[in-house]
Amino acid sequence: MTRNDTHRYLVAYDICDDARRDRLAKCLQRHGDRVQYSVFVVDISPARMVRLEVEIGTIIAHVEDSVIYCDLGVARTVDIERYRVVGRSRRITGSGAVVI
Repeated sequence: MTRNDTHRYLVAYDICDDARRDRLAKCLQRHGDRVQYSVFVVDISPARMVRLEVEIGTIIAHVEDSVIYCDLGVARTVDIERYRVVGRSRRITGSGAVVI
């Protein structure tokens, strides 16, 4: 992913219902990396992020659940050294070019 407008987002959630939590986790796994049980790092354009937020809004129960979105900035400028993990860490996909 090398788009100049791609941002890195931290998405965290607190979902009461197991089925909704599983649906949300599967949704986010299609878009980013799981770094904690309920925390994902997602590299996505702001326009696609709006669509993702709409999709998440159809999954959660707004009176019971919560989702937090944190825009960490333009993905290509977010250096992995900004993250500090104590204990077991999970891999975060870099923001450089992807060769298939």
